[in-house]
Parts: sequence; C-alpha cells; structure tokens
Amino acid sequence: MSEKKSLGEKLTAMACPIPISEHPSVLMAHGGGGRLTQMLIERIFVPSFDNAPLRELHDGARLDVAGARLAFSTDSFVIRPIFFPGGDIGSLAVHGTVNDLAMCGARPLALSSALILEEGLPMEDLWRVVRSMEAAARAVGVPIVTGDTKVVEHGKGDGVYVNVSGIGVVPAGIDISPRKAVPGDVIIVSGEIAVHGIAILSLREGLEFETTLESDTAPLHEMVSALLAEAGDAVHVLRDPTRGGVASVLHEIAGQARVGIRISEEAIPVAEEVRGACEILGLDPLYVANEGKMIAIVAKEEADRALAVLRTNALGRFAAVIGEVVAEHPGDVVLRSRVGGLRVVDLLTGEQLPRIC
Repeated sequence: MSEKKSLGEKLTAMACPIPISEHPSVLMAHGGGGRLTQMLIERIFVPSFDNAPLRELHDGARLDVAGARLAFSTDSFVIRPIFFPGGDIGSLAVHGTVNDLAMCGARPLALSSALILEEGLPMEDLWRVVRSMEAAARAVGVPIVTGDTKVVEHGKGDGVYVNVSGIGVVPAGIDISPRKAVPGDVIIVSGEIAVHGIAILSLREGLEFETTLESDTAPLHEMVSALLAEAGDAVHVLRDPTRGGVASVLHEIAGQARVGIRISEEAIPVAEEVRGACEILGLDPLYVANEGKMIAIVAKEEADRALAVLRTNALGRFAAVIGEVVAEHPGDVVLRSRVGGLRVVDLLTGEQLPRIC
C-alpha cells in the first residue's frame, strides 16, 4: 500500500507548473511554436497526460495495436485569411495532418474532420472550404471518414476553424523518432524555406512581388515513401517545420536526442522573394512557418542517396544538406553565418507571425 501524501505534497501536485506571475493568462505566443509553446507542452500537457507514446513528442503517436503499427495525429488550423494564394484552410488542414503522419513514417489510411463555424459565415465560403478538403483528400488517396460540426456566436469564431485527425500504418522496419538523431548524421531540408509564412504575411500586408508568392502547402507522403523505400533505416528523424520554422524544429530535436546541431546559413535554400520580404519585415526565415517542407536527418553514409531521392520529386527539387548532428553542445543549435561567424539559434519567446497555420 502506498503511503498517504502529506498536505504539502497534495498542494504541490495541484499547483500550476508555469509561473502564474510571469504568464497569468494565455498569450498568442503560447501557440507560436517557440519557447512558450514548449513551456506549455513540457510543464502542463506532458505531465498531465503522461504516457509512453506522448513522451516521444513526435508529430504523431505510434501505437502497437493487434500486431499492427499505427500512427495517430491531430492538428487544428486557425489561419487568417482562410483563402490565400496556393491554398486555403481546407487543403492546408488535410495536407498538414497527412504530413504529420508521414513524419512518423506512416502511410495515411483515414482522416476525420471537425469544423467550428462562426455564425454569419457565408455558406459559399463554407462550401469552398469543404470542397477543397475533399479535393485534397482525394488527391492524397485518403478518405475523410468521420467528423463533427459546431457553430459559435457571431464574433466568437473568426469565420471557421478546422481540426483534422488521421491514422496511418507504419511499415515494418521503419523506426523514426526525434530521439534517434546521433552525432555524424546529416541534416537535409527538402526545399526552400519560409515560403508559407511569407506568402500569408505578404497577403495581409499588401506586399507585391514580380510574381505571386504562393504558399508551399502540399502533401509529402509520397516523397517520404520514396525516401524510406530507398534509404530505409538510415532515415533517423523526419519533421515538418511548421509553427516556429526550421529553427524551432531543430532545437526540439537537439533537446530530445541530447545532441548538438550545426547548420550553415549559406547552405539553407531561401527564394530571393522570400529573403527580400524577410529583410523588409525584419524576420529571420529560420523561424518562419512552412507547410510543404520537411527536415530529414539521415546516416552520413546514405546522405547522398537520400538527397538524390528527394530531388527526383517535384516537391524536393531544391533539397539541400544544411548541417550535421554533433556530440558537442548537446541541446543547442549553432549556425555558421555567411561571413563565417557562429551564433546560437535559440527558441523565440514571442510570436513572429500569428495565425498562419
């Protein structure tokens, strides 16, 4: 029989682990993918819901069910505006959940859809969103098999919010986890970064370019399948750098695997329009969200083959090696600048771009 807890222990267990004096209420930055998001996850959600699949802190949970290896993921989308060049909240929601499953090495099987609608939303807008979800799911080859709808009062919902959950099957022999990064591994990004976030912000701010800058939202499952078929167990980590961008994802991996990460600014692919917009707006592209890119961490001896596989796919034609995993400075990400200097790439505390996914 376990000992009875003292009054002090009971009060400690009831206390909120995040200092209330610092953050007495939720901030937009708590959802931005940076330091405050990590604080919520590490100090509130993981201790409260603690279990083995959750502790992996991956893009989805891997579950062993009756001999099958399943991946399960969920994501909510609150983007503003809901229609944008290159996509909309509907296609974004389908692609985002499919990509979360793919980052677990899974082949997507089925999706659910939950919509929270604001009173007064034009029915034509709802129809466009739903038809976009259907088209995206059909293109991926995965059905939306169940769902839910709720309506909130006018002024309480910002048009429409969408949640999509998904399940998939992880093939035998595939074991992908943020904790599997080891010194010597090579870090690959599948294409030009920061496109989605800058496309959304440019639309909001009325920035104009010589060509229309479109979101990079896209499903990555076929590219991942090709990569795994060719490189197999040499693929150690897959992540899609959405909220918080490449910097936040690499920082999370370094912390979970207790390794150091070194990247080269010169090697990171950034389109000229995106680079120019970031300079105008004072943004670092490393922290800007992506919706059709992934980070792959692979064994060094298979890096060239992995890179070649990615480049054969239209979504990976600008794939590049951007760095390596090292034993030094565990938990930290260090960037070598274009002029040769070194700087630590830390997590942002604030919110660079709210409501972009």
